[in-house]
Amino acid sequence: MEVSHEKSLIIIKPDAVQRNLIGEIISRIERKGLKIIGMKMVSINDALLDEHYSHIKDKPFFPGIRDFMKSCPVVVIAVDGINTVSALRLLVGATKAWEADAGTIRGDYSLSTQSNIVHASDSVENGEVEVARFFDLPELFTYKKIDTDFIYAEHKK
Repeated sequence: MEVSHEKSLIIIKPDAVQRNLIGEIISRIERKGLKIIGMKMVSINDALLDEHYSHIKDKPFFPGIRDFMKSCPVVVIAVDGINTVSALRLLVGATKAWEADAGTIRGDYSLSTQSNIVHASDSVENGEVEVARFFDLPELFTYKKIDTDFIYAEHKK
């Protein structure tokens, strides 16, 4: 398997914020061995939502998603690591949360498509774009984690 060093965006959505799941989600990301390089709580405005959801903004259900995403602040997290996008997609589970495997974030905490706890970048390219959309460069940190040697095999670092 090819090793890829990647960035991904996680959005802890309003349903997770309201249900006090922020710490649980962060804990799962950290326990997986991924490195958080940026994190903040934000209110998302219409312009940012239109950009982030440009692929569905013309759909009839988009106003409901926009209202949901603006219903309270969200937590955005930039994550960095080897094969980060695919690792996070497995960790969060299927978008249709009722189809998500038990043990995944969505599988354990959601039964919805809209209220499905988290957003995770769906490709390496989108990960780069989404992290840049939500974080300015000074908000992203480069540092060596001391556990890296115990997470990745020598030839994968």
